[in-house]
Amino acid sequence: MGKVRVTKVKSVIGRPAKQKATVLALGLRKMNQTVEHEATPQIMGMIKKVSHLVKIEEA
Repeated sequence: MGKVRVTKVKSVIGRPAKQKATVLALGLRKMNQTVEHEATPQIMGMIKKVSHLVKIEEA
């Protein structure tokens, strides 16, 4: 599997608790912070749930 780079581009203020927890579980705490993950089905599902808050790039 490849790697994906996930960058937090929108705030989680006012979002449902599940979305806040998902963004935290991805390792994103600050705005414009970028993390790299393996493109497993679990990670891709998490990214899909918060796709409106993050930017995704292939690494």
